[in-house]
Amino acid sequence: MDGSIFSPQLLLSIPPILLALTVHECAHAWVADKLGDPTARMLGRVTLNPIKHLDPIGTIMLFLSGMFGWAKPVPVNPMNFADPSRGMMLTSIAGPASNLFLAALSALLLKLVTDTGLGYIVVEYPILGAFIFMLYKSVIINISLAAFNLFPIPPLDGSKALMHFLPHRQAMSLMSLERYGFMILLLLIVTGVVGRVLGPIVRFSVNILV
Repeated sequence: MDGSIFSPQLLLSIPPILLALTVHECAHAWVADKLGDPTARMLGRVTLNPIKHLDPIGTIMLFLSGMFGWAKPVPVNPMNFADPSRGMMLTSIAGPASNLFLAALSALLLKLVTDTGLGYIVVEYPILGAFIFMLYKSVIINISLAAFNLFPIPPLDGSKALMHFLPHRQAMSLMSLERYGFMILLLLIVTGVVGRVLGPIVRFSVNILV
């Protein structure tokens, strides 16, 4: 990547990053609302307006790392669900599931563009090359975001989904880690553990899709 902070690659990464984070949080809010909890909808979170969802630090982290980041958590009141445990599990996996859908859709569009031969005329039409780059970047970003959020560490989505399948005592023990969750994640990121785990998963998934 160009060393400039305003390199073309970085600027072209903005649309797929904003879309990935926005769709992720909107999916949480939409599913929670459909399952009976209107909290997120009342706060205006069932929307594709990125301003409603973006967390400055989490967005910058995704720009810098290209593999992990986060948006503002969607507020959910599980007591509004008919089955609180199941409702939280479905609401939690909605975010990563939406990113996997976006990754698959981006890969499909990328394949359609390249299979038609348009990929060979990017020199004459730079805007097409930019579009192809954004599609490829979208695949990587969405797979990375889904994989990162499925880590079973509170408050990430994976931990909330896992609680549904654990015995009550173990679920409560996992929930109690949430107060230390950010510090645990920060430690795992700084020590490179997250990158070493996510790297092979992302590369394998991208190779399959692309």
